[in-house]
Amino acid sequence: MKITTESVEETKLIGQKLGALVNSGDIICLTGDLGTGKTHFVKGFAKGLKIEDSITSPTFTIVNEYQGRLKLNHFDVYRVSDPDEIEAIGFDEYIFSSAVSIIEWSNYIEELIPEESLRINIVKVPEKGDNYREIEISYTGERYNYAKEINLC
Repeated sequence: MKITTESVEETKLIGQKLGALVNSGDIICLTGDLGTGKTHFVKGFAKGLKIEDSITSPTFTIVNEYQGRLKLNHFDVYRVSDPDEIEAIGFDEYIFSSAVSIIEWSNYIEELIPEESLRINIVKVPEKGDNYREIEISYTGERYNYAKEINLC
């Protein structure tokens, strides 16, 4: 499924709608080039989980934890040079817990991601304008069927 957003606010809104639908233990994988809006998406996602903390990208700490309707583990693995590095912080304990895990740059650690996960790729659509994004949502596993309900309406 593909959704086109025309602003940062709309990208956050799609994240918020997804955050309101996720369940305990869900794994959300985010990919996209620098500046496509992954962290803005996560800010909306956290709002959907009723998290009131300010969301920042954990680029240097690898993971930030937040509490809302469900616990959220927010990973940013952009600076991870070797999958062993992320395994050393207890990655499996994080993602195989009751918390929701959202992983920015998940393609960098693809071999560690369970097959059953929800995947979101965000790309810029410059021919339409600076703030246009195409958000492609796909998943493996019936537990993620709720993703079909996400749209801008």
